[in-house]
This record gives sequence, C-alpha cells and structure tokens, in this order.
Amino acid sequence: MLFNSYIFVLAFLPIVLLVWWSPLLNTRFRLISLVIASYTFYGWWDYRFVALLFISTLIDYRCGQLIHKSILKNRRLFWLVVSLISNLGILGFFKYSGFFAKSINSLTAWIAGGGEIPVPDIILPAGISFYTFQTMSFSIDVYRRQARPTESFWHFAAYVSMFPQLIAGPIVRYTEIESQLRSIPEKINQNQFARGIYFFVIGMVQKVLFADLIAAAFEPLMENYQSLAFVGSWFCMLGYTCQLYFDFAGYSNMAVGLGLMLGFSFPQNFNSPYQATNISDFWRRWHMTLSSWLRDYLFIPLGGSHGKHFRTLRNLVIVMFLGGLWHGANWTFVIWGLYHGGLLAAYFAIRSWKKIEIPSLIGRWVTFLLVVVGWVIFRSSDMTMCGNILASMIGLHGMYGSPEDWTVIQKSLPLLISLLFIVFCIPNAWNWNFKPRWQTAVVLGSLLALCVLRFSTESPFLYFQF
Repeated sequence: MLFNSYIFVLAFLPIVLLVWWSPLLNTRFRLISLVIASYTFYGWWDYRFVALLFISTLIDYRCGQLIHKSILKNRRLFWLVVSLISNLGILGFFKYSGFFAKSINSLTAWIAGGGEIPVPDIILPAGISFYTFQTMSFSIDVYRRQARPTESFWHFAAYVSMFPQLIAGPIVRYTEIESQLRSIPEKINQNQFARGIYFFVIGMVQKVLFADLIAAAFEPLMENYQSLAFVGSWFCMLGYTCQLYFDFAGYSNMAVGLGLMLGFSFPQNFNSPYQATNISDFWRRWHMTLSSWLRDYLFIPLGGSHGKHFRTLRNLVIVMFLGGLWHGANWTFVIWGLYHGGLLAAYFAIRSWKKIEIPSLIGRWVTFLLVVVGWVIFRSSDMTMCGNILASMIGLHGMYGSPEDWTVIQKSLPLLISLLFIVFCIPNAWNWNFKPRWQTAVVLGSLLALCVLRFSTESPFLYFQF
C-alpha cells in the first residue's frame, strides 16, 4: 500500500485514526489494532511476507528478553549472536543470495573453470533492510544495557511493524520510542496532530508534485542513455538528484507526520543535505538515521577515529562499503559505497594533514558535484551504463544531442531550476515556523487535494527497492 494512493488516504488512514483514538479501547487493544493495521498495510503488497515480518519480530522479542535476563556475559552474547545471525541470515537470503550466485558465476566464467551455481529467483520483501536494522539495533542496545525490553509482545510488535516507517524509514531505534510506547496518550494533542498533518502534506507535495513531475521529464531520456549528449546527461542526472531527494525526503516527512497523528515522535531523516559544505557534512544531513546507525553500530565498534589515521581511513571505507551494499545487491551500489568511503577518507586525511579553510559557497558546489557523480553510479544498472553517462557528462558524446531531447529539456528546465533552488536555498520542513491557523489549514488542504487529484497512476517510492 502506498501513502500516495486513494485506498490509503481515503480509507485506510481515516479508519486507523478513528480506531486508534477510540475512547472505547484500552492501551493493550490499541496496540493490537496498530499491529493489525500495520500488518494489513504491509501485506497489501504481498501477503506472503507478513509471516516473515512476524518471525523476525518473534525472534528478536524473545532474544531481547533472554539477553536482558541472562546474568552470565557469555550467555548474553550467545543470544545476541542468535539475534544477529537470524536477522542477517534472513536479509542475506532474500536480498543477496542471487547477487552472490551471479557474481560467482561471472568469476568462474572469467577464469574458464567451475560450474554454474543456480541463481535463485527470489522476490525482495519490501522494507526488509529497514526493519532488519531496527530489530538488530534493539538486540544490540539490550545487550549494551542501553534498552530495557518489554514483557508485552504487542508493545514490541507495534515498534517493529509501525506502518508509517515500516517500508522506508526513518530507522527508529527502540530507545527513541520506548517511553512513548510505554505511555501512549489517551487523547489527541491537537497541536501535535496538526503538525502531523503539516508534515504529511509537505511530504506528499515533495513526492507527487516535485519528485514524480521531474522524473516524468527525464526518465524517457534515461531510457536511451546511450544517445545522451553533454546537456542531456546533466539534465537527467540533476533531475535524478532532485527526484531522489524529494522522493525519499517526502516519504520520511510523511512517516513523521503519520507518527505525530498517532501520538509518536520519529527522528528527522534529512536536513537540507545539498546545502552541505563538505562530504562529511553531507552524510550528517542525508539519510540521518542510517548514517547514525552505521556510526554507532559499525564505525565506533571498529575503533572509530581513535588510534592511527590509517585505522580511521580503513574504518570509513569499510562502513561506507557496507552502507552501499545495504542499499542493494548490485556492484554499482558496492562501488558507490566505496566511492563515498574514499571521499570521506580523503576529506579526513586532508583535514588532519593541513587545516584549510574553504569558502562555504565553494565547499557547497564542490560537495554537490561530487554527490551528483556518485548518483550516476547509484542510478546506473551496471558500470557500462555508468561509464556511458559519465562520458556524456564530460562532453565525449557531443553537446546538445537530438532535437527531440533538446525540446524535452527546454520544456522541463524551469521545473528543474525551481527544484534546485529549493534544495539549495529554502529551509527544510523541520525549520519552518509552523502554526496551526485556519489560513494554514486552507493551504494544506488545497495542496493535499491537488496531490490526490494526481493519484492517477501508482508511483512507488524509490527506496522501496532497498
């Protein structure tokens, strides 16, 4: 089920809110209703993977209890390993088994030896990367004595399956929502609910009116990427840069808004990342919950930035390599992760070697251009496509391309310039001074109505594939 669909906006969401805020239900039954709603939301796409979500929840719920109750450190470590192996095993099977089989087959074909490994044709469950990282953080935090597991299965099941952020984040840690689940408000906080509507509508606008519109302009050109010239390749990649931002930020803002409507506060996931002044600053602003997850559960355990510079550089590359692999089972994602790991390592090395003050404006432009080059790798289906687009972007395939391409670019250029202006100059939704007034309600209602009128075709969020 999509947030940007008639069934969600006109049926599912109103029913869920009416049931959730019903004065007839106590806390236990409200949690049960939320779990049922979330499983319905998840199963709308493919009911077969509801069982997988339930199994993952059950394993981590039980492991969390056993880790917490165990006195011996080895016993606590044993149940943590059970949790991690279960999570990574499920994720690895569904997301990476085909990738590794294809890679081994390619390697054996290259060295002209060995036999073919069967490549399993497995459907990737939506959101598996997101809820797997959530449940893993729970087990690790309980092991570290930073979280206290609940005795109520429905309490934990609601945390894992909560439909606003189940499919594409933000990645919410148990410690961030534990107290909220333990003291669920009985009555609607009108200001909080109004702010939830605000975030939901802003996110809907970002998805439907920004991301989908620019995608419709450049995607036809990308289908024939071999014929792109200098102008066309830059138009497509700047368009994709805007689409990816508004699509994912839109989902995250809608998730935050839905959480607020239910009385929960989720963490911010984007903070104007294209206004970053260096690559490290970019990763503090882009997909913030993933960045902080990688920092706390990978980078710091590996040693962080303590010790020799080489160890820090190594840790940065390892973490970004794994971050790239998390995004998808394709060598382009691996190379994209290594690319950003190399950029972070280079930035750290230069900063440690010599203190250089770079003007903010220059830092922004250089960082943005480096990020756009990275998005070429991220967007490409293989390295052949990536190399072709990069060659076009440096002018090796001509300047303007076909007259048809140039006509499309001219028609959509004002939209692209407007979106670039927004990401460069306009504060994000978290920084706006929102006040629940009737004028604001009229504007938000009109924007939502406009978005609903554009629900003619289904447009899944880009991060659903991860």
